[in-house]
Amino acid sequence: MSRPRALVVVAAAAAVLTAMNLSVWLAGASPRRVLALMLAGTLGSSYGFAQSLAKATPLLWTGASVALALRARLFNVGAEGQCLAGVLASAVVGAALPASTPWALAIPCCLAAAAAGGAALGAVAGWLRGRFGTNEVLSTLMLNGLMAVVVTWLYGGALRDGAQVHTRDVVAGARLPMAGAALRAFRGSGLNASFALGLVALAALAWYLERTRGGLRIRALGSSSGTASALGIDPSRTTVRAMALSGALAGLAASHFVLGVKGYAEHGLGAGVGFTGIAVALLGGGRPWGIALAALLFGVLAQGSLAVNAVVPSDALVVVQAATLVAVAVVGAGRAVTR
Repeated sequence: MSRPRALVVVAAAAAVLTAMNLSVWLAGASPRRVLALMLAGTLGSSYGFAQSLAKATPLLWTGASVALALRARLFNVGAEGQCLAGVLASAVVGAALPASTPWALAIPCCLAAAAAGGAALGAVAGWLRGRFGTNEVLSTLMLNGLMAVVVTWLYGGALRDGAQVHTRDVVAGARLPMAGAALRAFRGSGLNASFALGLVALAALAWYLERTRGGLRIRALGSSSGTASALGIDPSRTTVRAMALSGALAGLAASHFVLGVKGYAEHGLGAGVGFTGIAVALLGGGRPWGIALAALLFGVLAQGSLAVNAVVPSDALVVVQAATLVAVAVVGAGRAVTR
């Protein structure tokens, strides 16, 4: 890391800490005490650490989703809607399977449904961009709104499980193992096998982009459409493929919510992780290890806000997350200046 770029990163980190201290002080609490409670409730205990990883899990998926699209010079802000589509698809398929379906069949079916749901939305945005030149930011934002309306209507109506405003439970074989079942220290946390799957997906994404022809096409498109055409690559088709794969990764965040934590889908499940995934992808620099660390950072912030809720309103720490997002933008600008 060059010295100017390092200074930008340090300044951004200092700004985040300053924003945290100021927001806590304005809320009438001691910044030192709140910071100590945050660390104790997250990295300082087994349960808090497991919960931080649990909150980071869906961000692994949505961060990878946004990062893949960025490699094709596409800005996918539709991971939010694609995640909702994955949640809906996996819940419907998981509930429709016979009760005796073994996990070796049930889990792959639900994962495939989640990926297909997200990929469908991503492919629509990619097709609109490739066929009509429609800006993917606009199309994915519109699809986010459409999915929000659709799932709200379905969960409260056609898919409602009696008096409960959520879908029927998925079959037992479709549930992912919970970390608490294997490690007593993690018992009661939401950490499940989706975290491990997310790490594998990050490694697979890096391999796909660097070692396969499909990845070469996406990287060539990211260089320029002229470069892609010179290599005999169809820019429109590659755009659809990139957005579909990006959407599939976002849809697979449903593995944490539906197959791991809840066992069903309901209104609001997965909300927010798509937009936070944008910050994770940018802060992680599009690199697998960077995305994993950025997801953990946001997971710690989310769990930390709950750990200090008795001392300071958790909403006060929303300022910290906002400052982190601003820091991401500052770091990104610093990279552009120092190149």
